[in-house]
Amino acid sequence: MFVVCAVAGVVLFGGGVLGSVAAMAPTKTFASGESVTVPVDPAAKPAVYIASETQVSYDCSITGGAKLAKSAGTQTVTVGDAVWEQFLVINAPAKGDYQLTCVNKEQATVRYGVGRDVLSTVGGITSGTAALILLPGAGLLAAIAGTLAVLIRRGGARKRLAVSG
Repeated sequence: MFVVCAVAGVVLFGGGVLGSVAAMAPTKTFASGESVTVPVDPAAKPAVYIASETQVSYDCSITGGAKLAKSAGTQTVTVGDAVWEQFLVINAPAKGDYQLTCVNKEQATVRYGVGRDVLSTVGGITSGTAALILLPGAGLLAAIAGTLAVLIRRGGARKRLAVSG
């Protein structure tokens, strides 16, 4: 029982972490100078990411009354061979489609992308960690309870045999 719960905990932990990373990763990517339509849901806490081998200066703009704000700190997500760094968050007034354009001033290979804010995916990691701790703990408690039940029943059976025998 303990082993089954431990394996389930590890699997759920892995699923929670991988699901969170996949949720953060940019789902819509574009090159410098491109204007893309991005579906934005403020509840999903959208963010703008950049993937570049070199440091670049950028200028991004968004339409429809949405605002772009600098991200607090530095958060990165590695997907495949691309390292995406979150640098902006999108503060949209309502759910809808918005035009986003980013331009870098230097000549460099740069990709931009729109995904979820790194901090918004903490729930998946937290639930995965809880599964990693709670499921094996529950399995251990069930194993201990089962062992105690067997020992108590065996002790009772021995006493009955000793009395009757």
